[in-house]
Amino acid sequence: MFHLLSRLCACAVVLLVPVACVRAVPPPGGGEAEALARVEDWEDRRSLGDGQLVAWARGEKGPAVQLRALRALARLQDASTLEAILAGLSASAPSLRDEAAFAAGELALSWEPLPEEMKTRMTEALREAEAREPEEGVRRTLLESFSKLGTAGAIQRLIERLGEGRASTGRAALALGVSGRRGASLAEVPLEPVKALLAASQPVETRYGAAYLLAYVKRPAALELLRHGLSDEDPDVRALCAKGLAEVGGADDSAALARLLEDPIPRVGAEAARTLSRLASACSTPCAPLEALVSLRKRAPRVARGESASAHALLAVAQQGLPRAGRPVLEALRRSLAEAGQPVSEIAADDVAWIDCRLAAAMDRQTGALAEVLRCGNGRVPEARRWALGLRELAQTQVPEGAQEAVPALLHPDARVRLAALAAVEARPVPEAVEPVRALLKAEDPVVAGMAAATVGKMKVLEALPDVHSLAERVAREPDLAEPVAGALVALEGKAAEPALRGWLVHPHANVRRVAAEALTGLTGQPVRSERVESPPGTPRPPAASPGATLIIRTRKGDITVALDTAQAPLTSGNLEALARQGYFRGISFHRVVPDFVAQGGDPRGDGEGGPGHSIRCEMTRRAYQRGVIGMALAGKDTGGSQFFFTHAPQPHLDGRYTAFGEVTAGMEVVDALLEGDVILEVRTGP
Repeated sequence: MFHLLSRLCACAVVLLVPVACVRAVPPPGGGEAEALARVEDWEDRRSLGDGQLVAWARGEKGPAVQLRALRALARLQDASTLEAILAGLSASAPSLRDEAAFAAGELALSWEPLPEEMKTRMTEALREAEAREPEEGVRRTLLESFSKLGTAGAIQRLIERLGEGRASTGRAALALGVSGRRGASLAEVPLEPVKALLAASQPVETRYGAAYLLAYVKRPAALELLRHGLSDEDPDVRALCAKGLAEVGGADDSAALARLLEDPIPRVGAEAARTLSRLASACSTPCAPLEALVSLRKRAPRVARGESASAHALLAVAQQGLPRAGRPVLEALRRSLAEAGQPVSEIAADDVAWIDCRLAAAMDRQTGALAEVLRCGNGRVPEARRWALGLRELAQTQVPEGAQEAVPALLHPDARVRLAALAAVEARPVPEAVEPVRALLKAEDPVVAGMAAATVGKMKVLEALPDVHSLAERVAREPDLAEPVAGALVALEGKAAEPALRGWLVHPHANVRRVAAEALTGLTGQPVRSERVESPPGTPRPPAASPGATLIIRTRKGDITVALDTAQAPLTSGNLEALARQGYFRGISFHRVVPDFVAQGGDPRGDGEGGPGHSIRCEMTRRAYQRGVIGMALAGKDTGGSQFFFTHAPQPHLDGRYTAFGEVTAGMEVVDALLEGDVILEVRTGP
């Protein structure tokens, strides 16, 4: 769960504690209903049913069971099932071919990477299937699976489809962009066909796919097309083109981006502000991007009037940070908040205070010293929260001495502050931190102890090795310790860590096995894969959600109504429904808000590292991450708990990676208004 912001932040403290009821295991044999129940049981237990699940995925029990078995294989992500999944690509029914294509993509996206020879086999099979596929819907799924696979052959097929003029051309462009975001090279993608896809006469979906590709192609040849897209009528196209300019644009784009700061859709302005901040990173003196950002002063009165979404552009600047030359901009924005007049409500006053602290912390990042953040917020932001915020910024400072400020905070009584101090020390180790960090290795809090382990590993404190081994022994009952402890063991004892890590390859928790396999692969230089470990029959699981279940998340800014996807994700939906009925979410905040990306909450710790004390398995669905979808935050496979997130805009790179289990049906304007620290008053269940 540690250091996973690039993978959507951490989620629950995973303890493998039973959640609710024990599901009855269906008897062997029987008809279709019994077979479907047995597939569900195998999926719950991460079992192949002694080979029966694979046989049923090949059609042994009929098409309905085959369809469900293929979905189970998609969720198991077991490399041994590859041939059964690929066989489904030749099924007679389009629905079966479509499900097999989805399962292939999920296997390609496995948390534990596939061997290269399997990727090659999959690439060949998917290319053959796509070439002969007559159904447009199945072809779309195959294109999406190419993006998850990301091999050279997969990219080449997407390039071939880019210029064909089919209805799925926009989908091919989107798939290429997602591949690029996931790290595949897009150097060979021709951009001439993309120009036609951006034409105003094209459907929104096609223009969006083109813009997504341009945002992640990261080549100067995309510059003029990105500039053209800034005036598109669709806000998500405008936002993507603004994002892309951060990679290939320059000072000449400041005027156009400045106009977007006043876009009627706040998330577009936030994206423009983030890009201007990134362009400003090259400025050593006042420059056009910094001058453009000064116009954000006009946002301050709106925030004071209660227009919380207007604060997102300011938040984006603070999160991105500015160079030392941008200090006058941060000062000007803070002054504008102070001069905005009396906030219209307590909510507005809290928003103003938090944004002031966010900007203050960005100033402290510039100097590598906590100063502004310790006196920000007009007395409305608690001291511990200000310290934690400032220390997190020090972890990102470029000032070598920045970690000196963090050493005393290692002894702070608040766990959030200690954790933030550890992050700062790990980023820039200093000798004075060695002893207090070693003391934290004995912390009862597994999050703090784990971060201390990661830090002593980074600092090469060999004397701490016995305490790290003691933490390794705790992994059996506290799986979240696995990742930082594995890193520390490898850093401190190298190949001598191999026996301990090999023992984790059969740990009951999938994420511990993944961590061990990754660590051993790096340690030995040879691919290492974990074992698949089945849960015993009758393993406890959450109750299934009620059909048509909804959640109403009440905040001071209004209510958010969520329709849960009880058909595709009954376990995930039921888990949140059960927690809501227990009153679990009352008083918990949205701890993470990234403008034009997500708002994330559900962590009782408030630092992104907490959860309910149990974990649930992933239930990957076919629901795409469009605007307003609710997803389960993860730190690895099967690590869901209580943390969830709402998407501000489409996020196709999340599709199939994080369980999407519902959507906002009312109150999206409340989601748009959320800022870090906004509190959940309660979550009601319905209907």
